[in-house]
Amino acid sequence: MTLALLGAACSIALVHTLIGVDHYLPFVVLGKARGWSLGKVAGLTALCGLGHVIGSILLGFIGIGAGVALGELEFIEGIRGSLAAWGLIGFGLVYMAWSWSRLRRGHHHPAHSMTFWSIFIVFALGPCEPLIPLLMAPAFEHSWGLVAGVAGVFAAVTIGTMVSLACVGFLGLSVAPMKGLERYANVLAGGAIAASGLMIQVFGI
Repeated sequence: MTLALLGAACSIALVHTLIGVDHYLPFVVLGKARGWSLGKVAGLTALCGLGHVIGSILLGFIGIGAGVALGELEFIEGIRGSLAAWGLIGFGLVYMAWSWSRLRRGHHHPAHSMTFWSIFIVFALGPCEPLIPLLMAPAFEHSWGLVAGVAGVFAAVTIGTMVSLACVGFLGLSVAPMKGLERYANVLAGGAIAASGLMIQVFGI
């Protein structure tokens, strides 16, 4: 059971992150638009990834301790997922509109001191839906070491995959021809972030 659950946590976390473009696309486009270094993209992605998984881990542990049914926890995660999706849509649209407004006034680089914290809060709200059932299985057997192991593996793979994809995407975008589009980079970044949130809402990914 131990190896099976840890293997499932690893593979599910990998697939969950790969198909969820919202896990890495915002960092790729923001990094390019804001002129971040590769190290900064990796660091901020890792921090947001940590916030992303900690919320679901804490919810799972609270649910286990309180004896909350799996269906109720999944319902709460569904609400968090919807809030996160709308958060990305809202942030992307506001960022796009603000960037466009500043561009029209001749300011090419919008100054957003709260950009990171806005994204972090959205990611902290965002659930890791597949994690809850994985935590509940060993909890029913009172195997608390395995519960911690599953949570750790899921978190490590999720964050590692997020950082890897964000860095690869950032490097790819850095060498892509964007002549004539540089001045619109922040506007396009906002649109891409809003689109990633919309994909979550429409396709549930």
